[in-house]
Amino acid sequence: MRSIWNGAISFGLVSIPIKLVNATESRSVSFRQIHTRDGGRIRYRKVCELDDQEVPQAEIGKAYEDADGTMIPITDEDLASLPLPTTKTIDIVAFVPASEIDPLQIDGAYYLAANGVPAAKPYTLLREALKRSKKVGLAKFALRGRERLGMLRVVDDVIAMHGLLWPDEVRRPEGVAPEADVTIRDAELDLADALMDTLGDVDLDSLHDDYRQAVEELIAAKAEGIELEPQPAPAGGGRVIDLMAALESSVRAAKEARGDEAAEVSAPVTELKPRKKAAARKAASKEAAAKRTAAEPAAKKTAAKKTAAAGSSKTASSKSSAKKTAAKKTAARKRAS
Repeated sequence: MRSIWNGAISFGLVSIPIKLVNATESRSVSFRQIHTRDGGRIRYRKVCELDDQEVPQAEIGKAYEDADGTMIPITDEDLASLPLPTTKTIDIVAFVPASEIDPLQIDGAYYLAANGVPAAKPYTLLREALKRSKKVGLAKFALRGRERLGMLRVVDDVIAMHGLLWPDEVRRPEGVAPEADVTIRDAELDLADALMDTLGDVDLDSLHDDYRQAVEELIAAKAEGIELEPQPAPAGGGRVIDLMAALESSVRAAKEARGDEAAEVSAPVTELKPRKKAAARKAASKEAAAKRTAAEPAAKKTAAKKTAAAGSSKTASSKSSAKKTAAKKTAARKRAS
């Protein structure tokens, strides 16, 4: 690996010559801008606003733009004359527990390599001291024209340094947290814990950039004149209505993905299924209505029969009374004669 900076670690009165190399690299696929009409490359040219002429790199300098738009030229000599004690030194100012470093401050990462044979012993001394103390070194250093903050820690048998943002460069999370009052039940926390336990650990080496792989396959196919079939868009997460049900489903899916048997969640949870109950009530109501509808014709027929029977009984009774009355009148006439 090619070094990007040579200097020394200042560790009290101990000076350790080191070389700084990048610990990370970008693997993302980069693109060029082209003219879509003819495929011509689009390039940026540095043009002066005053004479509209392209300016070579040798004639380009630095300037600070003031609030009113005034340009204040700053030369490399001006910057070189500033007092910057960390120009070639990584100055360790303290050793602190790693927990005191806010992860939001962590920036780029570098490896520090011992520069030469004489640097091997003090380098190893610092490395072993960091290991035994279980602390990290907080240091100041200068890189690419500005002073920076760094954190030194041990990775395998190498001292690594993470660039840190200055504390005033990290924004406060004001107005980011939900403003609504939310109550989380113990049962929900139990399910969340169960989900985290079920997901378990992961081998970081097994993770890879699926999108980058898809882009590389797309480029290879287009280079060969092959048109790939469009892939269906992944299903987006819907609105969570029943949080408990969503957590239970997540735990069950995670267990199935790991090959475990689907087991009941041990958390004491009472399932709420208002929709199914409402549907059952509607079904029962419809069934009762259907029974009433089916029973109405039979009831009407029965009522009609009762009415007819009652009418017949009344008619027979009337006829019997008439006959009795006529018989009485006949007997009376006979006695009179």
